[in-house]
Amino acid sequence: MELRDLPGVDSLAADLAARLPYPLPEPIVIEAARSAIDGAREEIVAGRDADPTDMALAALEPLATSRPRTVLNATGVLLHTNLGRAPLPPAAAAAAADHAVGYQNLEIDLATGTRGGRGSYVSRLLETLTGAEAALVVNNNAGALLLALAALSGGRRVLVSRGELIEIGGSFRLPNLMAASGAQLVEVGTTNRTRIADYEAAIDGAAAILKVHPSNYRVEGFTEDVGYNALAELARDRGLPFIADIGSGLLDEQAPWLAGPPPSWLSGEPGVTQTVALGATVTIFSGDKLLGGPQAGIAVGDAHATAAMRQHPIARALRIDGPTQTALVETLELYATGRGHEVPFWKMAAMGLDELQSRSEAVANAIGSAAQVVDSHSVPGAGSVPGEMIPSPAIRITGNADELWTALITANPPVLARRKEGSLEIDLRTLPQANDDRVAALIATALNNRREAGT
Repeated sequence: MELRDLPGVDSLAADLAARLPYPLPEPIVIEAARSAIDGAREEIVAGRDADPTDMALAALEPLATSRPRTVLNATGVLLHTNLGRAPLPPAAAAAAADHAVGYQNLEIDLATGTRGGRGSYVSRLLETLTGAEAALVVNNNAGALLLALAALSGGRRVLVSRGELIEIGGSFRLPNLMAASGAQLVEVGTTNRTRIADYEAAIDGAAAILKVHPSNYRVEGFTEDVGYNALAELARDRGLPFIADIGSGLLDEQAPWLAGPPPSWLSGEPGVTQTVALGATVTIFSGDKLLGGPQAGIAVGDAHATAAMRQHPIARALRIDGPTQTALVETLELYATGRGHEVPFWKMAAMGLDELQSRSEAVANAIGSAAQVVDSHSVPGAGSVPGEMIPSPAIRITGNADELWTALITANPPVLARRKEGSLEIDLRTLPQANDDRVAALIATALNNRREAGT
């Protein structure tokens, strides 16, 4: 290309808008067009070839695909962190949307017309469901832990097992959060074995005891741990707060909202109700994991401790907004009215194998001979019940897995599947049934295109 061949900004912007996989605001496209033309001009003057269209697309396509949009989850990961974790109950999503476009009684007492307390109703729901004296909701689990440490430690020593100094996604590390709260970290025990004597040996001068459930990994073999009951008793004897971060947000270990006994994959997962009953001063958990609601950090427990958290300056910076609170209320009310089984996470988790097998066979037949139904498993995901699996059939498509994966991820809406041993697998447990035919057609078309291309 020569200088005289460079397009005008408006012409290039129009061409780019037509080529982008998803639309972008015009000012962004025009800016990219102008920048690409300037860059191409510099390259041409320097004697190098350059195509402003390619240069602009290279900048805009990643931006276009990063715009938030609906994705169909066919991975079998029920709480997929990269896909937003728990899908909301329809009533929760509708109520949140309704309140987002209007007004709500966020901080007004409708009985008196005077200012009321934010979160009083959601707190009452949580108290009823967990047996706690009081409750507080902030914007995420890490925020709730930060607030608890800041409010209850007073910048003094907090004991935690060395085996619980976790790192989770995004390089979030517990020691860093503790430092940010002002608390002084005191490690006790070893990575694989911690005893009550380790806490007792370090407890003089401590301000609190912290226990963190390792929800995204599992230590097996030569191990020893101190349970919630023993730590609660030690803290009570010494007059210290006991902070229990159980993370995943399982309301009750018995999962009474499900028909029959709790599923085996929940074994060993601490429940909020049980942790409160064992005597934790504050129990902290997520709203968007096993609870199946919106992103939130929830703290339940002793009234004095939660009041100290509520009054701490950090609480203002961490509070949730109105639509989030509304979605959480709607989710909690499902549990409170005996309809917890309607929460999408639990509907997916409890979906029967016969139903999944029938759907999988229908989709495999629609795809053709390249697809077969195999025994596989889904996983809870989002750092919940690590290592546990939920039996589930999967549709395995042999051949060029990368090519098929790309065809699905670039579809509208995108479909995220899993690649395994050179094949592509579709797990329908996490895919709404209304999309079965669409996914089958996408895969069949991709396979047909590959055959026609001779690949």
